[in-house]
Amino acid sequence: MSHSTRPGNRCWWAGEDPVYVAYHDDEWGLPVADDRRLFEKLCLEGFQAGLSWRTILYKRPAFRAAFHDFDIARVARFSTREVERLLGDAGIVRHRGKIESVINNAKRTRELVNETGSLAAYVWRFEPKASSRPRNITRDVLQRMATSPESTALSKDLRRRGFTFVGPTTVYAFMQAMGLVNDHVEGCPARARAKKARAAFRVPR
Repeated sequence: MSHSTRPGNRCWWAGEDPVYVAYHDDEWGLPVADDRRLFEKLCLEGFQAGLSWRTILYKRPAFRAAFHDFDIARVARFSTREVERLLGDAGIVRHRGKIESVINNAKRTRELVNETGSLAAYVWRFEPKASSRPRNITRDVLQRMATSPESTALSKDLRRRGFTFVGPTTVYAFMQAMGLVNDHVEGCPARARAKKARAAFRVPR
């Protein structure tokens, strides 16, 4: 259930769409340590390229059905037959390159997990130090900040490992959503909730 907040206090980008507001209030910016959810978000951020997040959010149930709830091992085994099936699925974004990227990235994720123990342990290594973050998160600050040194470093390392559709901007949006940074604007009630959740969060190792 979404928390009740006055629209004027909430981050401007949430607007008034109930689905988008619920995403803002109950998901965005809260720290995540579950590999499947991290993998899902990385994939969906890739699908978003050139589109709006609202479009992807409304299609998320269909994406979850199409990719078996983003089970990394199952997606890594997808063949060309699955690619053709997905290209015929009107519920998702039917883009061959992005679909093939998800399958490739599932394979790369399995390799990464074998090396580092979990996707979560790997990703959270790139959490920025508090001292490197802007002192006050405002709308103007966020609109100028599409990447960060950490998102650039994570993007570079993912690409070195063979991941695709993981540019610095895509990765920064992923870090915002998964709670590696708290980019709720000052005064947004969700900012305090995210801060509290991060304080109680145990960083995966």
